[in-house]
Amino acid sequence: MKRSILVSVIVAALSVVPRAAELCDGFVPENNMKIPVGSFEAKGITQAQFNQVMDRVEKIYGPEIKARGGRLVLKRLWDNATVNASAQRSGKDYILNMYGGLARHESITQDGMALVVCHEMGHHIGGAPKYGGGNDWASNEGQSDYFANMKCLRRMFADEGAAFTGPKGDDAGPRAACEASFPSATDRAMCVRGSMAGMSVTTLFRILRNETVLPRFDTPDPAVVTRMSDSHPGTQCRLDTYYAGSVCGRAVGDQVSETNPATGTCTIAGGQASGYRPRCWYKPGADGVAPTPPVASQALPKTPALVSSLQNPELWLGL
Repeated sequence: MKRSILVSVIVAALSVVPRAAELCDGFVPENNMKIPVGSFEAKGITQAQFNQVMDRVEKIYGPEIKARGGRLVLKRLWDNATVNASAQRSGKDYILNMYGGLARHESITQDGMALVVCHEMGHHIGGAPKYGGGNDWASNEGQSDYFANMKCLRRMFADEGAAFTGPKGDDAGPRAACEASFPSATDRAMCVRGSMAGMSVTTLFRILRNETVLPRFDTPDPAVVTRMSDSHPGTQCRLDTYYAGSVCGRAVGDQVSETNPATGTCTIAGGQASGYRPRCWYKPGADGVAPTPPVASQALPKTPALVSSLQNPELWLGL
């Protein structure tokens, strides 16, 4: 009898182990791509440039995580060939696993790498909606993308941002939208830069998924989900999310909420004219937030397709 009770207690204890002890899905879905140090395919950023990005995120978010009662643990896994990134929570440790293989991919600039680390930070502090309907420690994939551009990248770029190497390409589309969203030249420049960083990493998604269609700023994903999607959105949908986060006119200091997706974000009810989370992954209404139209109705400006040139294991694989 005592043995039976003991087994029951152990099973019950195991059943309530929080997901906080686990890793999040990767920045990109699971993939077999490897880019080791010294590889012919290592055409991304250098280790010094990689460390510059990591130094900045530690400087900005280390004190903030400490104020939350936690500790930021940023693992600079430069020698690891994995093309991905991930977030992990273990006790009070807010862990970011940043792999050199991803940094070495030809599509990644320092701005792109900054977006990756901001996405992983978003899993930790990006707010609602979260995985599992709010019962998880981690913001879901779409919200982590949105937070990355709406809050984190602006802080990264404002902190001596000119030292980073930014994405290349035609920025006419985001430039027009950013001019409409922000009165100051500095904010407009960061908006454009964040949008182009999104293009940098979505070209990587396209390559990893063996897709032939190029993601574009003027061809938003027309899909409208019937329920909230926590998993990685499609390539175009992710670009739409980065773009929306970039053009959202809410101030960086407008904090997001752990429970209310409307707090600190762009919504019709909040009076913002654009920057809404795309309906290709986000389902408003059930969470108490007034529904917003699909991103296709946000009058995104036309721009030519950008020609340039991103998946990994079951962790909180970052992007």
